[in-house]
Amino acid sequence: MKDYIEERAIGIANYIIDHNATVRQTAKAFGISKSTVHKDVTERLAQVNPALAKQARKVLDVNKSERHIRGGLATREKYLHQH
Repeated sequence: MKDYIEERAIGIANYIIDHNATVRQTAKAFGISKSTVHKDVTERLAQVNPALAKQARKVLDVNKSERHIRGGLATREKYLHQH
């Protein structure tokens, strides 16, 4: 694996942990796709720094479990402002 990819994967993981960020937020901040973020955290980082990968994965799992709630709140907000 190229050095810049390893550094990016570590940077992504640190960003996710520090900002409690979602995959979408992270992708936007780094200017890459959601699938790249996901691959960096789940596959590439696990080879480079398994402990950091585990921490980042924990944050992403929490975000995923809360995703349906956030979507509902966003929809509620949208319709409250329409009337």
